[in-house]
Amino acid sequence: MKIVPLSAVPQFADQITEWQWRAFGDPDSRDFFASIVASSLSGSDFPVTFVAVEAGNAIGTVGFWRCDLISRQDLFPWLAALYVDRSARGKGVSEALQQRVIQHAQAQGYSRLWLWSTFSGYYERFGWQPQGEALEYPDKPVMLYSRPL
Repeated sequence: MKIVPLSAVPQFADQITEWQWRAFGDPDSRDFFASIVASSLSGSDFPVTFVAVEAGNAIGTVGFWRCDLISRQDLFPWLAALYVDRSARGKGVSEALQQRVIQHAQAQGYSRLWLWSTFSGYYERFGWQPQGEALEYPDKPVMLYSRPL
């Protein structure tokens, strides 16, 4: 397995958009996810989309975003939109994707990384520290996590 920026494998852009939309969006948000994926192809500092590739297939994705929680714009950067294809789950892909974003954030000089989740008990296994609850727009309670780098 290799984890590379989407800009190195742009042929997976539509697949990544579909994964993110179906996993994290609602019926009207596909264009939002397509916009993020397209922006990550520009080579800017944010957003960066990473893709786990194995045997010529995308098996997972994760983002490095400036903002992933509109109610907490004071916090950045974020590990965002972590998704592993069902066929690749349970094989360490999630941890490898998290580590890739952590390495990228460290290389950019950041000392802390943030994420949010609708559930607890998963990210703690990878060194993420709960920071309480926050609100995802417009009123969905989520768990806020951080990780020192």
